[in-house]
Amino acid sequence: MLGRHDVGDKMELKQGLAELRKNEKRNFDQGIDLIVNLKGIDVKKDNVSTIVKIPFNIKDKKVCGFLTKKSNLVKTIFQLDFIKYKDKKLLKNLVKEFDFFIAVASLMPLMKEDEESIKQLLDNISTSVKIRVKEASIKIIAGKESMKDEQILANINALYQGIVSALPNKKENVKNIMIKYTMSKPIKVEMK
Repeated sequence: MLGRHDVGDKMELKQGLAELRKNEKRNFDQGIDLIVNLKGIDVKKDNVSTIVKIPFNIKDKKVCGFLTKKSNLVKTIFQLDFIKYKDKKLLKNLVKEFDFFIAVASLMPLMKEDEESIKQLLDNISTSVKIRVKEASIKIIAGKESMKDEQILANINALYQGIVSALPNKKENVKNIMIKYTMSKPIKVEMK
């Protein structure tokens, strides 16, 4: 239940998160969504797209590597294995199984293939969020209910700053900001 605040009320972000925490617990770890409603943007003309690095990982992403030597960090597929992926069904299943693919190839001579390079790449993948504006409202997961407030707040701030910096007129293009659980009503918040 949302207590005494109405959806129309605005509150400071930290206070809004505390209000969200008052909601009834669910049988799963709910996502915490950041919703940024926009104004003065033509989503068909203004190509707004950015990648934001967040401080805290929300979900582990499954990564597959097309490599020349075995890695303990990612599923490794060797060049000799490529032949079996000519079978479209096997290839389709591989694509469904993983979120990202990394590769060492003659086209990428600068990519080092050692565990440290792969680990650094995995860290970048796990804390990067791609944002592409397709409508006048951006809804993006900023955390999970099980995360600490400080982690959620840091992710929300990073996402908000990244979105604003990608907008043509920066904060002038922001109509309002809301946060919500997967299964709750949104709460309007103010960003400082």
